[in-house]
Amino acid sequence: MISRLKNCSFIVLIGGIFFIGQGRAETGGDTSFSIGEIIVTGVKDRPLRNILTSVDIMGADVAQRQNVDSTFKLLSRMPGVLVTDFHQGGTNGAVSFRGFNAEGGIMAVKLLIDGVPSNANDGYMWMLDGVPPIDIERVEVVRGTSDARYGLHNIAGNIAIFSRVGGTYLDAKTTVGAWGTYEGQLALGRESGAFTQNYSFDYRESDGYRDRGTLRRKNAAGKWFYNGDDVRFGLIARYFTSDGNDSGFLSGADAATRPRYSPPLNADDGRDREGYSFTLQGEATLTDALTTSGNIYMTRFDDTRFFRIAPTVSQQERHLNEQQEGASLTLHYNPEQSFLHDLRIESGANLDRQDNHHQRWLGSARVRSSRVFDRRFILDVYGGYVQAVIEPTPWLKVTPAYRIDRVDGHYLNVANDTRYPVNDYGTIEQPKISAVVTPLPGLSVYGNYGRTFQIGLGVGSYIVPPQVSSLSASVNDGWEAGVKYNLGSQVESRVAVWQQTASDEIVLRNATGDFINLGRTRRRGIDAQINVRPSALVNVWGAFSWQKGIIVVPDPTTPGFAGNRIDHVPAYLVSGGIEYRPIEPLRLAATFYGQSKYELDASNSHGRFGDAALFNIEAGYQLTANIEVSVEVRNVTDHRTAYVYYDRITQSPLHSPNDGRAFYGSLRLTY
Repeated sequence: MISRLKNCSFIVLIGGIFFIGQGRAETGGDTSFSIGEIIVTGVKDRPLRNILTSVDIMGADVAQRQNVDSTFKLLSRMPGVLVTDFHQGGTNGAVSFRGFNAEGGIMAVKLLIDGVPSNANDGYMWMLDGVPPIDIERVEVVRGTSDARYGLHNIAGNIAIFSRVGGTYLDAKTTVGAWGTYEGQLALGRESGAFTQNYSFDYRESDGYRDRGTLRRKNAAGKWFYNGDDVRFGLIARYFTSDGNDSGFLSGADAATRPRYSPPLNADDGRDREGYSFTLQGEATLTDALTTSGNIYMTRFDDTRFFRIAPTVSQQERHLNEQQEGASLTLHYNPEQSFLHDLRIESGANLDRQDNHHQRWLGSARVRSSRVFDRRFILDVYGGYVQAVIEPTPWLKVTPAYRIDRVDGHYLNVANDTRYPVNDYGTIEQPKISAVVTPLPGLSVYGNYGRTFQIGLGVGSYIVPPQVSSLSASVNDGWEAGVKYNLGSQVESRVAVWQQTASDEIVLRNATGDFINLGRTRRRGIDAQINVRPSALVNVWGAFSWQKGIIVVPDPTTPGFAGNRIDHVPAYLVSGGIEYRPIEPLRLAATFYGQSKYELDASNSHGRFGDAALFNIEAGYQLTANIEVSVEVRNVTDHRTAYVYYDRITQSPLHSPNDGRAFYGSLRLTY
């Protein structure tokens, strides 16, 4: 496979150079791929055409139609994205890509909501609970190691969600359906002169597919902005809360014969979660050639989970209280010059501080009996970058970039009042370079290389005995080569091959709160996707990703893991769908998501599980210009799927079944 990947990348790049002699294209090779209509009404973000890697954008028309228990499930529509649903009522799931799993041991995708870093310390994306689908303007997914804008958690790429800002509108949607599901969403905006105000509200409740799988979620947001000729600034406030019961995990036999069952030992399991954030944003045009943008933010996140895995062990109470503050500033310079077709220079700096308090107890029926640990840790990450977008000719764009990050902080063991320093990671250097050739109109051939980094999660960032010296950051080096082809608005396609290697990869163990060294790893894969619009009535899309992650050099304590697959990484992901409008008021759609089986842990000795093939169908009818009704059937074939992991207490695979066939109906009003 190594030689095949190298041959693919060689053919991709040489083919692009060969075609240069055949013609010339318009300026600015674009490697992004769109899903739905893209309408930007808010912050005037720098175009993603400056990021020369695999970029996917979901438009508002797709995002706002989705009926999901949690916003992270929207991302199953994005090519190459692995969606892991733990399906435990109040405990939802996570997303990842590029051969990384979403188990929480290493969360390799950075999340930003309206430009604000929104990962928890362990990388999870619980803040997504604060963004209802109806308030989403667009979703941007950047895959790979060449994006210099971000440092922490940006190991395999990033996901940015932008909510509605600006405009005058009222958008309301109510949904009812399977298992007592009810949701009401409202988004409204008012624009008057230079001032805009936008609001969103959401409430969802469901009894859940499984017994004791109840979920209640609500959120609210407000956005107030002033838009002048050369300046724009505003405030975003967001709040959310959710609670639910955990149905527990099942044996393989129970999952197959009674998937809705909840064991008695989980009768008191569940989760309560609350969070809020405030963000000040601004941007200004300083001169004709120089602009700047930045933000100052504060987030608070509180999460309590009660969880019991087996009759032989006590119930655990896991409590997280995390506070994050930070700021970022970016400068964009587009100088006048005559020796290049175009030149743009961008630089940025950021400071992110975390004050985290993690506690764990043992008990019964939500009553504490003994403390497991009580940890408080400060983590400061600050960094900056500079990059140039150089276009010597209209058909060639090169983007060299360089980023550095530093880490500071300390860890306090509250139980014994002992303080430990952070690992001295030094200056973490991350060189990057990208290039795209546009030999013909609609054809872009691109390649990139970049370095990203990983530090320990939780106490893994600190020098805690028996560790006596600093650990180095795990360095990820990755490359990608791809081709994107557009035939007007009718065909959009992209194929890319990629590889990413990591030194001394660190994995957090959620069960104990400590960490292990997985070793040196390598991930590689191929992504292919296509959109076809043969007419204004029909849109067909599909995506396929092959990926493989292996342990190249394991930790010395587990030499037998050499060559084993990284756990919970399916070998392939596939998604697709079709939308058809036979008559103007009627919209018909069908979508598919599938994945292959995965290993349960690094030993690769407990079998493979987790394959899925899910079909959904939807029909919408526009009764009037302002009213649409829709019906949806999810998991049409009633395919049995489950999230599975290997539990070391019971020494067996444990299953959490996903939803069976479900019917939903919605009414949407827009003005």
